[in-house]
Amino acid sequence: MTIGKDESEKARFLESLMELMIPIEGGTVELRDYVNENKWLSSNYTLSDPGKGSDRKVITWSETIEPLHVMKYPVTQHLYHGVMHGEALESTRSNLPITEVSWLDSIVFCNELSRLSGRTECYTITDECVNTIYNNKANGFRLLTDAEWQYACKAGTKGYRYANIERIAWYQENANGSAQSVGQLLPNPWGLYDMIGNVWEWCWDLYDTQRYGDYRVFRGGSWAEVANNCGSTVRRKSMPDFKIDDLGFRAALSII
Repeated sequence: MTIGKDESEKARFLESLMELMIPIEGGTVELRDYVNENKWLSSNYTLSDPGKGSDRKVITWSETIEPLHVMKYPVTQHLYHGVMHGEALESTRSNLPITEVSWLDSIVFCNELSRLSGRTECYTITDECVNTIYNNKANGFRLLTDAEWQYACKAGTKGYRYANIERIAWYQENANGSAQSVGQLLPNPWGLYDMIGNVWEWCWDLYDTQRYGDYRVFRGGSWAEVANNCGSTVRRKSMPDFKIDDLGFRAALSII
């Protein structure tokens, strides 16, 4: 089946796509991060931070999460190439999570998936990534926000992980040096797979414009990380055109 080839095929595609989307009730989430109070020695954000661990302070905040739908798996190679390159969905592409995709690639995918689904695109993409506009009134596919990602990952649980890491996550000790097909391990209590480990996942948010410019957040840990780096509150950041073999994304839908 090629997406959009005829109306019946498009209908089957849309039906299968919505089967991937898990409804999540709204609520609140508590977030935490560390801020280094020292100033950078250079405006080149790729240089190491001059501060010491003792210079960092903990900041905490809470956010309200509106109801939404979250894709039960990270976006796969199968889905990504079907949407972006018109490949037949019965192609030999695997259910490995798509990697080597930048933050920019991920929002372009979301817009294209929205267009194919007859939904309003969420993003107006500009040359300056920091000025890319998110239309929160649109009903199209999008990235999770930083807060939504943590809320969805924890799924009402209290700890760093929602179950023993061996049962839920591909990480350095069990992944055999590469990403693994999605959905093989246990999901979290809300039915979301691979939230921890397998691949990091891009989020919408800018990390800290004053200190890191247009760096964007990614979450969750990956197959290449040690256990301590795979959990519901771990947060990393990079430039929006950054790509690597353990970083992907998953899609969400607002309930409009």
